[in-house]
Amino acid sequence: MAKDTIYRINFINQGEVYEVYARHVSQGGLFGFVEIEGIVFGERSKILIDSSEERLKTEFEGVRRTYVPLHSVIRIDEVEKAGRGRITSGDGKVATFPMAIMPPGGKKGDS
Repeated sequence: MAKDTIYRINFINQGEVYEVYARHVSQGGLFGFVEIEGIVFGERSKILIDSSEERLKTEFEGVRRTYVPLHSVIRIDEVEKAGRGRITSGDGKVATFPMAIMPPGGKKGDS
């Protein structure tokens, strides 16, 4: 029986750090984006409700595939099993990679 691969992906979205678990991660067809497909959520507990995981479920409800900008990705790990996804505040400890956006062909008038 083939082992199902699970990935833990940490990325920054609007100043918050997202940790999600997914079955497929690839470079995808969009240049500069990481494609995340098959987002997995942890087992639901009837007693304890994790508000950050519930927020993730609501945000990604009905999403088959999402594309995250490459410079927003902090880390991607292959893990044994899915854990609980979460959203945490950045608290200024994690910053996006600085990128200078240059229009194609450079500035007008350059030779």
